[in-house]
Amino acid sequence: MRMVDIIAKKRDGHELTTAEIDFFIKGYTAGTIPDYQASALAMAIYFKDMTDRERADLTMAMVNSGETIDLSAIKGIKVDKHSTGGVGDTTTLVLAPLVAALDIPVAKMSGRGLGHTGGTTDKLDSIAGFQTEITKEDFIRLVNDDKVAVIGQTGNLTPADKKLYALRDVTGTVNSIPLIASSIMSKKIAAGSDAIVLDVKTGAGAFMKTIDEAKQLANAMVKIGNNVGRRTMAIISDMSQPLGFAIGNALEVKEAIDTLKGKGPADLHELVLTLGSQMVVLANGADTLEEARARLEEVMYNGKAIEKFKVMLKNQGGDASVVDQPEKLPEAKFKIELPALQAGYISEIVADEIGIAAMQLGAGRATKEDSIDVSVGLMLHKKVGDRVEQGESLLTIHSNREDIDAIKQKLYDNIKISDQAEKLQLIYSVITE
Repeated sequence: MRMVDIIAKKRDGHELTTAEIDFFIKGYTAGTIPDYQASALAMAIYFKDMTDRERADLTMAMVNSGETIDLSAIKGIKVDKHSTGGVGDTTTLVLAPLVAALDIPVAKMSGRGLGHTGGTTDKLDSIAGFQTEITKEDFIRLVNDDKVAVIGQTGNLTPADKKLYALRDVTGTVNSIPLIASSIMSKKIAAGSDAIVLDVKTGAGAFMKTIDEAKQLANAMVKIGNNVGRRTMAIISDMSQPLGFAIGNALEVKEAIDTLKGKGPADLHELVLTLGSQMVVLANGADTLEEARARLEEVMYNGKAIEKFKVMLKNQGGDASVVDQPEKLPEAKFKIELPALQAGYISEIVADEIGIAAMQLGAGRATKEDSIDVSVGLMLHKKVGDRVEQGESLLTIHSNREDIDAIKQKLYDNIKISDQAEKLQLIYSVITE
């Protein structure tokens, strides 16, 4: 088998065999296939696409390129959740204890963030003592005993994906549905889940800028999951404005606590119930999405969900008292209001630019080497469609320095006020098969 023949076959629009895809992934991971041939194939895939079978084969070839996590010792159906990212995306912090409160095991592995704000493990660093690095044995024991644990990603998962993604990033082949879908799904499958719920974002703060692109990606990933034996569902949700009000690590932890108590922002509340309902159905905890939602609302309002969050914190060394005393979370030195310069309605809050402003305060990383200040960030007071009066605060800037004129200007440039505006739709589509 020769790599040049595989490249030519895909260039001409033909379907690759399972053996040809395996040959490519094994050879590229081992270093026997050079970057220039791998980039040629990636470009051929970019233009000629892949069938559902090819996409599933590519995904599993990347899964098998490294370690996989065996969660079979955990009783029950393990459901994972993946978001394609955004600004103020606090859903994992809410979903893990919320779903676990229904005695459904949530064995969650999360990464650290690069970009607007931290990843889930960065957010958990806001809680004194919380440990995201625990042994696999302890991880499995905690989930079996109390149904929930959240740890950092471990092991040499999907090395082929890491290598191929780095190549795509510099060869103009990132925006390819089969390559994006197989990249995301390979990591989820290698992490050992039995079923997967996907939150595919669309809008200014998302990777997929249009609803059509997001639907293509969501459908591709759902098909891959189901084709390789993982029950998979997805939703398409809006990320043209930040999710919730909080943007920044400790601020988002506080917002997650409020949401678990049933007092969170309307959009975050709705999103976690939508995603959580799919997780519960996939875990056989309910027959319908409606029944699942009712069960989740019950544990949210009767206090079981927030108690499960306390248990999760205690089990992993965290200070669970922050749940009832959120003032114990790290706080920035300065709280600076951003007053509206005119009256009207909020017509746009450009999510990615607002996220960059938070990163410039120190809430996120521009490079892997950057450190995060968990205390800083932004707290929105208005969302798109809301009325604002001149001089009324649009948001509060939580900063550890006073010289932030450039950040203020960036915020003003990306929060638009008009004579009229409508509230944005949050969920565009639910994909169950």
